[in-house]
Amino acid sequence: MLKKIAILAVAVTWLWGAESLLSEAPTPRHKTRTHIRSSSSKHLTAAGRTSAKSRQVRSRNSRRRARYRNPWRISSFSDPAAQDNPVGEDPLVRGAAVTALGQWNGSVVVVDPNTGRILSIVNQKMALHSAFEPCSTFKPMVALGALREGLISPETKVRVGRRTTMDLTTALAHSNNFYFAKLGRMLGFDRLAQYAYLFGFGEKAGWEIPDESPGRFPAVPPKEGGVGNLAYCGTDMGVTALQMAAAISTIANGGTLYYLQYPRTPEEIAQFTPKIRRRLVELTQHFGQLKEGLAAAVLYGTGRMAYNPEEQIYGKTGTCSEDGARLGWFVSYANERQPNYVVVVLLRGGRLMYGPHAAQIAGQLYRDLRQIEQHATQAQRAGTANSDTLFK
Repeated sequence: MLKKIAILAVAVTWLWGAESLLSEAPTPRHKTRTHIRSSSSKHLTAAGRTSAKSRQVRSRNSRRRARYRNPWRISSFSDPAAQDNPVGEDPLVRGAAVTALGQWNGSVVVVDPNTGRILSIVNQKMALHSAFEPCSTFKPMVALGALREGLISPETKVRVGRRTTMDLTTALAHSNNFYFAKLGRMLGFDRLAQYAYLFGFGEKAGWEIPDESPGRFPAVPPKEGGVGNLAYCGTDMGVTALQMAAAISTIANGGTLYYLQYPRTPEEIAQFTPKIRRRLVELTQHFGQLKEGLAAAVLYGTGRMAYNPEEQIYGKTGTCSEDGARLGWFVSYANERQPNYVVVVLLRGGRLMYGPHAAQIAGQLYRDLRQIEQHATQAQRAGTANSDTLFK
């Protein structure tokens, strides 16, 4: 009897558990609703999805605009020649320089590298009275110092990345910062300062030019980045466009640093005599090695917007930021055998101002100057031919 009661109790317990499990399982109606909701989400119209995505993009863009702050306080546009006094300048050179610069906020300096005569300055106030960081245009002087000290040869490969090495020509062409920061540290601050002073940085470049700025060269390495930063972008330096013109003229003419003169009257022009500041004899043997890199910069590097298939241009770009403005440099000369012009372009303003843009302006100026020379030669030949005809 007890055995039967126990069996009956087990059966009742099993039936109760089964009923409980069935009561917790989802009903067919619940399954149907879940399936309907899932199907509906999968079958939203394409227009609905596009609209939702557009709203998300607009919201994200508006947040970005709200967070964006323009870091540049200086305008990229101006009338750069408005306050200039062009008396004494070469009128043809000045006209070409003014046209090439246009309405960009900047300065153009054109110098005869064989005499040190200033042929034209567009935006004289910026070129003469203000000093700016040279950015990467200081790199050629760093390269010459390293070559002179025997730290590198033109073929020396310097590691600039985990798997990348560069020689001097490639580093100049592409303006590699790691390469020149290493050269700066190899030279050390004292030797680097010696070569900077040799090219006239930290001193006035002109001869008795009123209110000319001497620029500045730091007495100690920069706190940020040390001598490496000084070498690759001129940190803590201040140079004028006139100083850069004097330095690149020294490379163009083979080693003579002239005082730059700015004759302003017919008498001064007639009595003009070059004034030599110093001769960089110890560096001349390395100029050819440096010029390969300056040519490469224009052929396929950062200065390629100055490229002219009819004339070889040698140049170096520079781009950096200073005092709420972006700076764009291009220092250059053309025609290695007989360079007639050194052209320095300095731009200052917003994001449009950078080295390749300055190179583009210089390239246009060189093309215009070449056309002026060709027209002058043709006119001279025509005049000679007419004269010969008259006396026959």
